[in-house]
Amino acid sequence: MEPCTTSWNDSPPAQLGGKKSRLLRTIVASGAAALGLLFTGLSPPAHADVTTNIASACAGLTEFTFPATTIASASTVPNGTLSHRGKPIAQHCLVTGRMNERVSAVDGEEYAISFEMRLPTDWSGQYLYQGNGGLNGFVTTALGTAGGSESALQMGMAVISSDSGHTSSQNPTFGLDPQARLDYGYQATGTLTPMAKALIDTAYGSEPEFSYMAGSSNGGRHTMVAASRYADDYDGFLAVAPSFHRPQAAIAQLWGAQQWNTVTTNKNLDSAFTSEERVLVAEAILEQCDALDGLADGMVFASANCQEMFNVAHHVPMCASDRDGTCLTSEQQRVITDVFDGATTSDGSAIYSSFPYDPGLVSESWASWQFKAPVTRDSVVLGYIYSSPPYAPAMSSLGQFVLTLDIDEANESIYATSERYAQSAVGFMVPPDLTYQDLKASGGKMMVLHGASDGVFSMEDTSSWYRNLQAAHGGNAADFVRYYEIPGMAHTRGGPATDQHDSLTALINWVEKNEQPEALNAWVNPANKALPADWSTNRTRPLCAYPEIAFYTAGDPERAASFKCRVSERSEILNARVAATDGQPGSAALTLTILFLVIPGISTVAYMWKRRKHS
Repeated sequence: MEPCTTSWNDSPPAQLGGKKSRLLRTIVASGAAALGLLFTGLSPPAHADVTTNIASACAGLTEFTFPATTIASASTVPNGTLSHRGKPIAQHCLVTGRMNERVSAVDGEEYAISFEMRLPTDWSGQYLYQGNGGLNGFVTTALGTAGGSESALQMGMAVISSDSGHTSSQNPTFGLDPQARLDYGYQATGTLTPMAKALIDTAYGSEPEFSYMAGSSNGGRHTMVAASRYADDYDGFLAVAPSFHRPQAAIAQLWGAQQWNTVTTNKNLDSAFTSEERVLVAEAILEQCDALDGLADGMVFASANCQEMFNVAHHVPMCASDRDGTCLTSEQQRVITDVFDGATTSDGSAIYSSFPYDPGLVSESWASWQFKAPVTRDSVVLGYIYSSPPYAPAMSSLGQFVLTLDIDEANESIYATSERYAQSAVGFMVPPDLTYQDLKASGGKMMVLHGASDGVFSMEDTSSWYRNLQAAHGGNAADFVRYYEIPGMAHTRGGPATDQHDSLTALINWVEKNEQPEALNAWVNPANKALPADWSTNRTRPLCAYPEIAFYTAGDPERAASFKCRVSERSEILNARVAATDGQPGSAALTLTILFLVIPGISTVAYMWKRRKHS
């Protein structure tokens, strides 16, 4: 059977009118480039003239004025003062400041949106808004590191970073202030963006030619929210492991803690599912699913197929007596199945999302998010930030608070509003339009990446969103949004995965050159402690644009060139699902199981034999 491949249509033209259309700008830029070939030696673009003067002009940026803005400092940072991944960062101008300084009438705290902006001497004409993670509260160094081995600043982009309107000492109690909630949710981005572009104009003599936003985790959520709320302000958006349903995920975490607690052997939640038991389950997942992509290499690219094939109760041994790391009790099997199926209210309604079975659950990152974060993070975040009105959980007994929490009431609270808190947590944290009609109309582009073993924000949630996006746009969502699954990757990075990628460059090339990002080259981080011992530290893989996955064809299994992107025969795999009654596939399904498990296995064995002969 010939593989089903995805074909991408050219991006539709942006609508004219209002903001200068991206199509028109591309035409003008192309024409200018053509004229440049004819008139070699004439003046370069305007921004190239002024970038050489930024060093001398830097100190003067303290005089920059913009409504509700205070510039605190502007200074030149010498070459090599900062570095990223061992490479020095060139000389640039660092500007720090605050916007919307105020004293809260609710809690008496002083609030402001603090920021720093780094302006490179050799400016590319591009601007990047760096979305930061967690609860924010501090100004992370504005390097722009979300999407590649080279930071945005190293690429010559002007980069801004902010604390989203509160300090770290105000975490999580900033949720008492209604405006601080909104700034954290989305308004800090909308407030900072016009100021940042005006500052760039003052520094270089022109506004950016292209504007981007990128971030991971909560920074990915910031990015997806901005793509929905502020589509006209940016040309490209890059979101890695986005927590775009963050309030719902918090309730799911708390629900999960209650499930794990039923099978603990001591006061620690991680005793419910130990590291040895997680290895046991990971090995069972690999046994069932590893070769579905044509090669048994410790990576499950056919994740959707794997969810249909794998069943904890059928594929992991049940303990005949005590737990010893080689089996699971029936109660453990039930709890693991329930947690991966996804949190529900008492009437069975879904709260958040299911989670995919993936061998990356062996990582410490996965365990930390599942067993520690519900008590240390989600409990206080729910009370102070996601509930309307907010309340203070007893800090001395957070564990007890989590285990006795009424999940139904907690779930209702994230949708609640009040006179003082007019927007619910879901209202200010979640993108208001997940079909991204404005982004499509503006001509912008977005790339989203998510790891299969993210232990807190489910890849299944992102995959489901993208399928719905495709349906909303008649199957043509890939014209302006591309999505990539990363097997084995934990939250934002790590895990047994090729988790390194240069997605920011791919986004830039898509926006500025219309180069379709069909597949991204990904590689391992040799310093990643979660890498299996038998993996090459030079392993590379293609990350295929969803719904395509990487299939092994022939050649060195450590090289991306040995794989091709194609759509898996998921409809046939569905017929090979394990029977719910007796765990045995039917005769037709058994034939398909042989096709999808044995044949890829033969190719793997054949390759390893060939490799052995030549070693």
